[in-house]
Amino acid sequence: MAKRSIAPASLSMLLVIPAVHADTGAPLTLPATSVNSDYEQQSYKAAENRSAMKIDAAQRDIPQTVNVVPESVIKDQGAQSMEDVLKNVPGVGLSNGDGQRDQVTIRGFSAIGDFYIDGVRDDALYFRDLSNVERVEVIKGPAAVLYGRGSSGGLINSVSKKPNFDPKQEVGVSFDSEGKRRTQFDSGWADPNGRQAYRVTGAVEDSDTFRDDAYTDRKAIAPSAFFKLSDDLELNLAASYLYDKRLIDFGVPALGNRPVDVSRDRRFGSGNASQDYARSEVFTLTAGLDYRINDNLNLSNTTRYYRYDLDRNNTLADSSPTRFVTAPNGELLVKLNRGNVARDESGVFNQTELKQQANLAGLQHNLLYGVEVGVQDKHQRVFSQNNVAQVPVFRDALVGVPEHASTLSSKGTNTQTTTGFYVQDMIELSSQWKALLGARYDIFGQDYDDRRVQNVDLDRTDRTWSPRVGLVFQPDSVQSYYLSVSRSYQPSGEVFAISTSNQDLEPEKTTNYELGAKWDLLDNRLAVTAAVFRLERTNMKTADPANPNLTILAGEQRTDGFETTLSGQLSDQWQVYGGYAFLDAEITKSNSFTNGVANKGQTPTLTPRNSANLWLVRSLTPQWRVAAGANYVGDRYTALDNNVVMPAYTTFDTALLYNVPHWDMALRLKNVFNRDYYASAHGSVDLITPGAPRTLEVSANYRF
Repeated sequence: MAKRSIAPASLSMLLVIPAVHADTGAPLTLPATSVNSDYEQQSYKAAENRSAMKIDAAQRDIPQTVNVVPESVIKDQGAQSMEDVLKNVPGVGLSNGDGQRDQVTIRGFSAIGDFYIDGVRDDALYFRDLSNVERVEVIKGPAAVLYGRGSSGGLINSVSKKPNFDPKQEVGVSFDSEGKRRTQFDSGWADPNGRQAYRVTGAVEDSDTFRDDAYTDRKAIAPSAFFKLSDDLELNLAASYLYDKRLIDFGVPALGNRPVDVSRDRRFGSGNASQDYARSEVFTLTAGLDYRINDNLNLSNTTRYYRYDLDRNNTLADSSPTRFVTAPNGELLVKLNRGNVARDESGVFNQTELKQQANLAGLQHNLLYGVEVGVQDKHQRVFSQNNVAQVPVFRDALVGVPEHASTLSSKGTNTQTTTGFYVQDMIELSSQWKALLGARYDIFGQDYDDRRVQNVDLDRTDRTWSPRVGLVFQPDSVQSYYLSVSRSYQPSGEVFAISTSNQDLEPEKTTNYELGAKWDLLDNRLAVTAAVFRLERTNMKTADPANPNLTILAGEQRTDGFETTLSGQLSDQWQVYGGYAFLDAEITKSNSFTNGVANKGQTPTLTPRNSANLWLVRSLTPQWRVAAGANYVGDRYTALDNNVVMPAYTTFDTALLYNVPHWDMALRLKNVFNRDYYASAHGSVDLITPGAPRTLEVSANYRF
């Protein structure tokens, strides 16, 4: 595939909008328009963000790309999964996550363990629920300076709904033409004296989907409480429980260089669908203290405990080069494999942070000092068995398979310990210039007790530095330009257990170079961003040329890219949320092969060169709004041999929205033109998940 330079086009984009602004010499504004309405539409523009720098900062002050999907967008679109939300974020590729978990790539790099809740690591492998999510923030590029290991392409932080002193009681239902049935609620209480507030959110779902035999059985509840213990001391408590059981679905295999041409509801699994399921349970407890020492010093401490349990039993199409066989009658058959996975893990994280406002050497400093400690125990047992059955590719004829696979392929306990120290300083150099400096020192320990073999105990400890430097130039209240460099590290194992092949290997490293711009237009109602970047991962694991059975650190991967977004109000009647990403990603060094094809020079999986999204909402009356959206995703490869291609697609959605003080209702039509497309894939092998057909959804919420 030909590689194209993005610099000229990208730099011209960075110059267009400020040039428009410069023509007038004043901020762009819209005529004030009065719309009398009992319902106040929330803006799609995010004013602030805490995750990128862990301090209260305006988006324009952050020398980094941060995409915030606010509650207003989530609600208008009827998004109820991370996949639904992240379709709004350019540069994100979707994985089917083995049919058991949220999994994405960001800027061409896997982010399997880069999920957070309120800034605390949430790397358990499950599907998250949005009933307790206020907004989702995607921080692009390495963020290890504040969050530790991982985050090559970025990380995803969910911000929870919290108690407030204007509580509302709300209950909602949603149904769709494919069998979705979901109820969710949000209820709060508050002390009129402003000392205590409580909130509880939850959801119950019993749904079918367009895939054969597919279902989702889900229950979620999340109570929280706020206590003002004194004028300067606050306590936040929260708990959550999520139960999720569903048909586990790896999608369809590939034939030639495309997914097999079968109906999108076709399933390759056990003839007894009750044997194919993933059941997960996640329980968390969180306690946070915030103490205002004085006007310039604030101390906070957050502790979170979690417990995660997974029971996964799956049948899937073989993805090896020999996956197909021919029956005596000439019919094409595909082999089926069987697996049983049990995971049981728990962990505790504690973060202590001190924020300081100081004037040093005549300059204003916004300082952050932090310490993070954590321990995680992860137990796993895996059974596997290949070729348990063979079924027709182009004809429904599923057969029975063994309930339990025959070979114990993995059994052990992986213990991970984290100790991190970090400091960050945002310095106001002048009225137009700001600098951001930060560094983190991590001690990350891993110990794996392999219980298949006696006396096999692997351990490794990594000590790493993660720096970040940024410079921001703001010539006026509209324009903001930045240059930043940041680095993160990815230790062996990272989310999974270390092994004999990688326990002696140093961490891989990822560095991001980014030049960007942010503009607050139309009287601060519309945010526009643009950035060019180079993301390089070095020290990557690759085969040893002298012995392909061994692994060495000699690989490299690079993504050159351009991203732009716009969000907010175009006028009093129009809201917009959209973005575009160009990713030129390549494995630049590697000694490894995939299906006999050298990885060097190949494009990383699940990474489209071009992707774009747009969501427009028009207010017709104070109560009625109409919306239309489009989502474009370019060609993606399913494996590193770059043989199988998921073709590019564009889907369109529409919605009719009705809002009054106590009611809101929505009628949504998704995939309006009933486009056949492939939404995601495994990311390592040729197993591809079809996208949903045209779907009509009705939802309603009542507030009292």
